[in-house]
Parts: sequence; C-alpha cells; structure tokens
Amino acid sequence: MPPDTSNSRAVERPLLPTLRRFLPYLWPDGSPALKMRIAGAMLFVLASKLVQVYGAPFALQGAVDRMASGSRSDVTLVVLLVVGYAAARFGTVLFDNLRNVVFERVGQEATRGLAANVFRHLHQLSLRFHLERRTGAVTKVVERGTKSIDTMLYFLLFNIAPTVLELALVLGIFWTRFGMWLVTATLVMVAIYIAATRLITDWRTRLRETMNELDTGAVAHAVDSLLNFETVKYFNAEAREAARYDRAVSAYAAAAVKSENSLALLNVVQSLITNAMLGGGMAIVVYGWASGRFTPGDVVLVSTLLSQLFRPLDLLGMVYRTVRQGVIDMGAMFDLIDTPAEVTDAPAAVPLNVSRGAVRLENVRFGYDEREILKGIDLDVAPGSTVAVVGSSGAGKSTLARLLFRFYDVTGGRITIDGQDIAQVTQASLREAIGIVPQDTVLFNDTIGYNIAYGRAGASREAIHAAAHGAAIAGFIEKLPEGYDTRVGERGLKLSGGEKQRVAIARTLLKDPPILILDEATSALDSRTEAEIQATLERIERGRTTIVIAHRLSTIVHADQIIVLDAGRVAERGTHADLLRLRGLYAEMWTRQQAERDKAEAAE
Repeated sequence: MPPDTSNSRAVERPLLPTLRRFLPYLWPDGSPALKMRIAGAMLFVLASKLVQVYGAPFALQGAVDRMASGSRSDVTLVVLLVVGYAAARFGTVLFDNLRNVVFERVGQEATRGLAANVFRHLHQLSLRFHLERRTGAVTKVVERGTKSIDTMLYFLLFNIAPTVLELALVLGIFWTRFGMWLVTATLVMVAIYIAATRLITDWRTRLRETMNELDTGAVAHAVDSLLNFETVKYFNAEAREAARYDRAVSAYAAAAVKSENSLALLNVVQSLITNAMLGGGMAIVVYGWASGRFTPGDVVLVSTLLSQLFRPLDLLGMVYRTVRQGVIDMGAMFDLIDTPAEVTDAPAAVPLNVSRGAVRLENVRFGYDEREILKGIDLDVAPGSTVAVVGSSGAGKSTLARLLFRFYDVTGGRITIDGQDIAQVTQASLREAIGIVPQDTVLFNDTIGYNIAYGRAGASREAIHAAAHGAAIAGFIEKLPEGYDTRVGERGLKLSGGEKQRVAIARTLLKDPPILILDEATSALDSRTEAEIQATLERIERGRTTIVIAHRLSTIVHADQIIVLDAGRVAERGTHADLLRLRGLYAEMWTRQQAERDKAEAAE
C-alpha cells in the first residue's frame, strides 16, 4: 500500500536519522570535485567569521579609543582603523558570497541526485500504488522534499554552524577581556532565547502543518478536477467544482493568516530578549568605564559583537522552523523512496528469450486485495496465432493483460512465454517483448512524432514515418500545418478517438514486438472508425502472437481461438463458429449484440 501522501500533518521526525539518509547525496562517493567544493566553502565560512569577530569590532574599538583620548596626532591611524573596519565588513560579505558560489553546485547536485532517485523509484512502484495515489499530493510531496534540501543545507551549514562558531569566539573574547559575568549573561540570554524561540516555533509549526495539509488538499482537489474536466462538463458541475475549490482555498487562507500572525509574536519576544541583553551588557560595560576599568572602545566592542551575534540569532525561529519542516518534507519524500516495489525482478532473473512467442497460462489465480478475480485460468496461445478473450465486465479480461506485463504478480499458477516463467525473467526484457494497443490511449503533451517515437528509443525519422504509414495515419499527419511536429495537447485531447488509437498502433508498430495485446482497442469508437481501425489491427496481427481483449464480438470473429470468461473462470473456448453452435454464453452475447446493432441501424 502506498503511504498516505494526502496528509502533510507529519509525525515528529528525528533530525539526525533524516540527515544521515541525505549525507550520501551531499558527500557523494566518487565525486572528489564536489567534496573539494564543500571543503572550500567551509574554509570561506571560517574566514568570514574570523574577520567578522576579530576584524571589524576591534578596528572600530581602536578607532573609538584613539578618538576618545583627545589626541589629534593619531588621525592617520584612526583613518586606517576606520578603513580597516569597512574592509573587514566588506570581507565578511565577500567571503559569504564566495562561499555561496563555491557551494551552489554541491547543493544543486545533491538536489538533482535525490529528485532523480525519487522519480526513478516512483516509476518502479507497482500499478497498485499508482492506481491508489493522489497525483497532486504525491507531486507536492516530491516538490516540497526537493525544495527543502537547498534551504536545509544553507541553514545548517551556513547559519547554524557559523553561529555556533561565532558564539564560541565571542565568549572567548568576553572571558579574556570582561570576565565571567558577561560570559554567563550571554549564555543565559542565548539559552532563554533558544527556549522561547523553540516554544513559539513549535506552536507555529503545528499551525503551518495544518496550513500545508489544507494546501495539499486544495492542490489535490484542483488536479483531480482538472484531470476530470470532461466529467465536470458532462454533469454541468463547473460551479460545484469552483465552490469546492473555493472552500478548500478559503480554509487554507484562514490557516495561513493565523500562521503568519503568529510570526509577529515570535519577532516581539525575540527582540525583547536580544535588546534586553544588548542594553544590559552595554550598561555594565559603561559602569566599568565609569570606574576606570574599561575604555569607551570596550562599550563599542561589546555592542558590535552582540549586535553581530544577534543577527543570525534573530533568524533562529525561521531557521528552526525551516529545518524542522525540511526534516518533515524530506522524511515524507524518503517515505516514498522506502515504499517497496510490489513487483521486483527475481534475484537470478535472466532476460527473456523469445524464439517463437508461445504464451501459456497455467492455473492462474489473482485477486485485488481479498477479492479474487481469476480463479484458475488455463490458456494456450500458439505462436503466431490470435486468441480473443471475451466476457462480461469484471470477468478479468483486462487483468490478464496486466498480469502478462507483470504489473501484478499472480497469486497462484504461472505464466510462461516460450516455456520461461515470466516471474523469473527481467521485467525490462518481458515488457520489451510485448506491445499493447489499449482501449484508452493517453498521449504525452508533446508532438505526434514524439508520441509515435515513444515506442522505441532512438528510432529514426524514417522508422517513425514507416510506423505512421503502417497505422494508416501518415496521410492525416502530413496534412497538418506542422506535420509530425504538431502538439497533441494534454493526454492527446487535440486528437479524435480514432486518431489517438492510430497513434497508439503506430507506436506499437515501431516497437515491433513479437507478442501483441489489443485491449478493447476499438470499443470506444464509432462503427465507421472501428471498421477502419479493425482492418489496420488485423493487418498488424499477422505473424505475431496476438491476444485480443474484446467487448464487441464482431471484432474477433477471425480469431483462431476465443476464450469466454465468466466469474474468473474459463466458461467456453473454441472458434467463432464452434461457440455459436454451442449455444452457450458466447452465443447469447452474440445474439444480444447483433440485436442491439440492428436496432441502432434501424434507428438511423
């Protein structure tokens, strides 16, 4: 079962285990150049903090002390100190930006590697996962997870770690120049600041999780509605869908307002603590100056050091929330990676070797969850023959095609091709050997040429054109203004049903598989288009082992063998003529369909 990606209210996730999962992407084996970039970035971080703590504050302190002495003879030194102060401030900015430049490729490569792994794994998951998924929710999880990588890296490496380093350097200066009291006061302030920030941020995180949950729900509603926009129009439900989406967005907006308003409280509390420490620390140094223990420059030094320390601390709430949310988002994405593939290659799987194309089902059983669909199917498809499978809805016809492709594994029995159990061969070689023309042809939102070429990677333009001619769609394509470069729209909606079917046939012709499955390939078409495509299908069946899953019996009278499924079992088998003479289920379906056809023709 897939993880529940529809709800972003994640459980509390530990930081360190999540980061350990990510470290291989940040510190990849076999990439010394990226590792050197990380080391270089950290050197720039160290240089920036040393200049920031020991350069600018002490230069400013020296300038103030020289000016406070009342002597005008040191004007050159004071100018140099002031220039040094400005240079140190510039150096801090320079080192920070050089750090970003050096590290940028590391972050992008880590994001790319993880995102590519997630995308690859999603395609490896079983059909059951994708049938039960919510597309909008899954894509949102991946989007948030990949975006969180960059921000988490920045805050962990370039905010939290440098802040800890800066705090240690500042405490060392306070210890040596001002005594234990200022060190203790600073540590107490930082502890109170962190505690208050975490308390308020935890509350804000709960608000944000609710907001993300509502955001995911709104996106899922929108995607689901847009993917089914034809159904919406069929039932005149545009207003209903708009109202449904508005309710979802309104709930998100209310949660977002509450979340953003809570930020004001966090900012006020943080400012109160930091400014209390700044004022108290400077006041005590001023008191020491009054007694002759400190200089005016010491007041400026403490003020500068604390102000610099407060700047990253002011972001602590955002950093803590971002890191925590990043852990949640990355954890949700790792949950996708950890979702096991239901169908996997056997440890000793070998490529399928198709020499003749004989397909055999031996006492095959299969069920979805606890509902058994196929209850012991035996079927032999001789090489080069055409076998049709018919039956009422829910009899298990399309399930056979999915089992042949190993979208699911059988729960009993086995399926063989040329005597090889398909569970013991590689999935890639199995699917390479089988082509399918489905009932519902869904095309990529790209060009007609691209959709045909999808049948075989690296196919030449000549091969694409030949496949189009074989599917009797080349004439239509060549009449289009942009020819094979014509875009078909999302899911191929710019093409008619017959045109989409011909593109699917051309794609399969280009693949040129020895085994062909026609899964009710014409049942959704009108009679004239069906007759035209049926002729094309019968032409491409020649010389291939073909399994036809049919609803309209008139399309399979030519089959070498017809299998009639009823309640998951083989009820009848034989040729068209044999089954009519049997006067069983097939004959009954044939008579009913002929009567419906005659009635339709009479109505015309």
